[in-house]
Amino acid sequence: MELPTKIQLQIVSADRSLVNESVDEVEIPGSDGYFGVLPGHTHLLAVLGAGELWYRQGQEKHYFVIVFGFAEVLPDRVTILAATAEKADEIDLERAQAAKKRAEERLSISTVDMDAERARISLLKSLIRLQVATRAKIRS
Repeated sequence: MELPTKIQLQIVSADRSLVNESVDEVEIPGSDGYFGVLPGHTHLLAVLGAGELWYRQGQEKHYFVIVFGFAEVLPDRVTILAATAEKADEIDLERAQAAKKRAEERLSISTVDMDAERARISLLKSLIRLQVATRAKIRS
């Protein structure tokens, strides 16, 4: 059996399909850390964490924010089902910076009714958005 030379990548969030492309390589934020996928990868089901996903077509890389969900990896296909997914060039920097500030303020003030885990997730998401948005600015 001949190994595939490309991967069909599909990224779907709760509200839309973002990508359906033939790619050379993908790096995915798993719940236990990042993992790379090349054509011919072994079968894998993975729980996604929150982080930066990128894929490469030739020499060009494309960046996304991925927050939780699942990945199915087959030798010739990767399907990402994410709770939240955003393209780097769609991120509103001002909004991400404001969300970061709000989350930091919530975490600095400890109250009985505060949901600390929710505040930590908000902070994590805003930091990832800022990181990924920066990548889009560098390429521009």
